[in-house]
Amino acid sequence: MSADVIRFPSPPSRLARRLEWFGTDRSVLLMIWALYFALRVAVLLIDVVPTSDAGWYYSRAESLAAGHGYLDNNGAPTAFWPPGWPIALSLVFSQFGASSVVLGLFNLTSAMLIGLMTLAMGRRLFGSEAAARAGLLLLAVYPNAIGYVPLALTEVFYTALLMAGCWILMTRTNRWQLVSAGLVFGFATLVKAQTMVVIPLIFAIEWLRQRPVWPRFPRLFAEGLIVLGVAMLTVLPWTIRNHTQMGYWIPVSTNGGFTLLTGNHDTATGDYTPDAPVVNDLMARKDLDEVERDAEARRLGLDWIENNPEKFLALAPKKLIRLWLPDGEAEWAYQGDAPSYAGAEMLYRTVRYANQAFYALLMMAFAAAFFVMLVKRHRDGQRWIGWWLLPYGIALYPTLICVVFSGQSRFHYPVMPFVCMTAGWLAVTVWNARAERGRPSARTLHQVRDQ
Repeated sequence: MSADVIRFPSPPSRLARRLEWFGTDRSVLLMIWALYFALRVAVLLIDVVPTSDAGWYYSRAESLAAGHGYLDNNGAPTAFWPPGWPIALSLVFSQFGASSVVLGLFNLTSAMLIGLMTLAMGRRLFGSEAAARAGLLLLAVYPNAIGYVPLALTEVFYTALLMAGCWILMTRTNRWQLVSAGLVFGFATLVKAQTMVVIPLIFAIEWLRQRPVWPRFPRLFAEGLIVLGVAMLTVLPWTIRNHTQMGYWIPVSTNGGFTLLTGNHDTATGDYTPDAPVVNDLMARKDLDEVERDAEARRLGLDWIENNPEKFLALAPKKLIRLWLPDGEAEWAYQGDAPSYAGAEMLYRTVRYANQAFYALLMMAFAAAFFVMLVKRHRDGQRWIGWWLLPYGIALYPTLICVVFSGQSRFHYPVMPFVCMTAGWLAVTVWNARAERGRPSARTLHQVRDQ
């Protein structure tokens, strides 16, 4: 006689049942979307007057909507600052009128697209509905993401474009989608001029994530060139406009030199310092026009870097700190431009502190998720390179730019949906691990049978 051990499946733990509910129940997703939408609608009730950078963009959009062209404050044609955001906003203004309400609703539409992309990309990158929902939930309650919705700044619209371009390339099934991605990235370049560096990054991840590596290279290289080519063609009409109206070949804008100089001079601190003496002296020169001043600023910045390599390297950590350490900079717009700020300063500041704590947790999770994913993929016998690296590549993009130019916390805004989806994956991974540990041991029955 001998005995066989019959194992019965153990019932799932309470944590496992909750995780399954979170990842499968339709009402959970609807509640997350309701929260996401409601918080962004609520912030639109705050009156914020566009000033400073936001005021410039808003005024340019009004001018374009009225058919006056892209003009400076003196009524002369200009290429100062990339025109993509004012152009997009002007199209909306021309249909519905120029107002803070129209601006807010347009940003709300972009914010909803960001949420949709966060959910879809979370599913695609991590293969988990629960992780995708967790990422969307984190973004839904992230105060700084909410705070930008009423502002006439580029961040919300640009983030939607960036994520849409990434999504098209990740999910493409035919060559025409390469054209669509090129158009999206081209217009995104008109919003932020350095955007095209993201395209090679995406193709590099796709190239290295699967074997065979080298036989796939020619096709992917050609497809990357198609996307870059279409993006450049999308920018080209603006470049031609600049030459026609201003007499110079200006690819996108005339603020690149000033951005370089404000981050690299004798009194630079790593942050954006537009009031430095060297910048003020250059702006005061009447013998130079807009393009010549920008070219001179670029020369001065490059000369300073060449003559002060040690100082330039010493500024790099300070620039990185200014880029990644603080968050909640949306409060500055309310502080200067919202009439309600004076009567509710304590509330605004409390939200700012809560946001900073929430941001710190997100970034710690983002860093930890990198190593957890490496261990998990090694344990499962998978290549370590995969689409999961895209959020880290997107984070690398402003990091490299800020080292050369200057650090500003608003530059990491487009990275945060990617941070949220990665942190959401880590949260669900930890949740699942705890659920497995809390699972009761399997029940067994010993069955005796004859030999």
